Amino acid sequence: MFGMIDNFMKGITKEDVNKFAKSKNVFLDDDELTFTYDFVKKNYKEMLKNPSLFKIDRYKNKYKGNNFEKIKKVYIEYFSKYQRFL
Repeated sequence: MFGMIDNFMKGITKEDVNKFAKSKNVFLDDDELTFTYDFVKKNYKEMLKNPSLFKIDRYKNKYKGNNFEKIKKVYIEYFSKYQRFL
């Protein structure tokens, strides 16, 4: 599973992140998109290896309006859905 995720993450673009966010009704401004893309590219391996150590709430100040709550909801949804594969 990690190999598939690695291959996907190597090719992911900011536009991919933005399209996914929009599909989940999250509309990121340029700063939010850059932060999200950079964070995911840099930290996805640690998030997958140690999901219990990832504290999403510490990044609340990186988002405006209700974007953080929407992102948190998506994170929880996908983590719950795919946790057994990690």
